[in-house]
Amino acid sequence: MGDFGNVLTAMITPFKADGSVNYDVAAELAAHLANNGTDTLVMCGTTGESPTLSWDEEYQLFVEVLQSVAGKAKVIAGCGSNSTKEAIAATQKASKIGVHGSLQVVPYYNKPPQAGLEAHFKAIAQACPDLPLLLYNVPGRTGQNLQPETVARLAEVSNIVGIKESTGNIDQASEIRRLTPKEFHIYSGDDYMTLPLLAIGAKGVVSVASHLVGNQLQQMIQAFSAGKVEVASDIHLQLFPLFKALFLTSNPIPVKKALQLQGWEVGSTRPPLCEADLEVSQKLEAVLKELSLI
Repeated sequence: MGDFGNVLTAMITPFKADGSVNYDVAAELAAHLANNGTDTLVMCGTTGESPTLSWDEEYQLFVEVLQSVAGKAKVIAGCGSNSTKEAIAATQKASKIGVHGSLQVVPYYNKPPQAGLEAHFKAIAQACPDLPLLLYNVPGRTGQNLQPETVARLAEVSNIVGIKESTGNIDQASEIRRLTPKEFHIYSGDDYMTLPLLAIGAKGVVSVASHLVGNQLQQMIQAFSAGKVEVASDIHLQLFPLFKALFLTSNPIPVKKALQLQGWEVGSTRPPLCEADLEVSQKLEAVLKELSLI
């Protein structure tokens, strides 16, 4: 259950000039990504600006993108919430339209203890038993870290199939790998950590950079899996400046700017996020030119 491949793109949400969701561009971008190294699209996560999307907008995005990439890529629906009841309702609704899995973020702001986190994820899994769930641990945004021991207990639930690990902490990822079965998939939540985490048994990445270099990331992971570590290392080092440039300020401000520089009409970010300033834009443009991406 729940093989999502190596490269999962945390897809941005395009907006029109008036701030409404641009579903046509979302469908077009999704198809482009599916043809350029992306195995699975992760919709309405951090990069998709989920905090400023309504549930109705998110649901419509799932519908449009599922149709756009049918037979080419899988779709994971970001349905997490800091309310267990809300997360269950959103996940059940998405499940009915045929999404392939759901991303479930650690509840944010209310800082549940580990027992509360465990109960939260188990309740969602039990309410949607046929849908593979991917845990999402990003303490820098949620204020609470999902501990490896808690992850290990959750990995025993049949439809909790993996974790997007965004701590940037190789000790924690190593402990998760040590405590969970091999079929429980660890995905790096940070592009720059993908290669190091592959070395301790991760499967791939939930990537921002794959909007721009999906094929190269796919090549890097496949090279590593084939034992061509030096080839993988070379790709990592070549792309490393891009990995860092995409986080010069709050994600997804830089990646939206990068897509605009490539000619995509993805619009701005929704307030309270704002446009990239001149310094970020110039640094990003220089990296994109260096990598022949514009």
